[in-house]
Amino acid sequence: MIADDDKHPPKPTLFSRLLRLLIRAAMLLVLLFVLDKLLPSISQQTQSFVVAKWQQLSLLQQELPTENSLPSPLPGQHLTDTWGAARSQGRSHEGIDIFAPRGTPIQSTTQGIVSKVGENTLGGRVVVVVGPGGAGHYYAHLEDYADISPNDWVNAGDIIGYVGDSGNAKGTPPHVHYGVYINGSAVNPYPLLQKD
Repeated sequence: MIADDDKHPPKPTLFSRLLRLLIRAAMLLVLLFVLDKLLPSISQQTQSFVVAKWQQLSLLQQELPTENSLPSPLPGQHLTDTWGAARSQGRSHEGIDIFAPRGTPIQSTTQGIVSKVGENTLGGRVVVVVGPGGAGHYYAHLEDYADISPNDWVNAGDIIGYVGDSGNAKGTPPHVHYGVYINGSAVNPYPLLQKD
């Protein structure tokens, strides 16, 4: 027969209880310190994400661009309707070319969210802005980009890049190729732009 005293573990001493309490308090302080350092950045990232999603939803609720509703990306430069002109490999031109001296600032034609700042084979250095109604505004052959990044908000008139001849336009007179895409299909941007 086992004695009742053997069934229960011995009571912890005052020292061991204090030691456990101190270890728990130290662990809690370390956890609070880590959370204090992480929460501002997590909170800022969450806030930026929520703002970006709200802006996207707001843009989708707005009307698509209409005839003569958009300012030119190169104010003061002559606009010519080059939509549909023949291009290499049997392609047709899905935008218009606006010529200007190299380095001329290119302005966003719309408010919206920058969805791309990067390069592709045909367009070279490009910027894409998603504007009202979800329309994509495509700027190609840039010499350089303005200080913008994907997910940035831009307003009409904000500088997004500079005229160049990058991509398959290398060696041609400097210009910006401006295209508009609605529901993934190119539309002629010329009628949408205000003429000087």
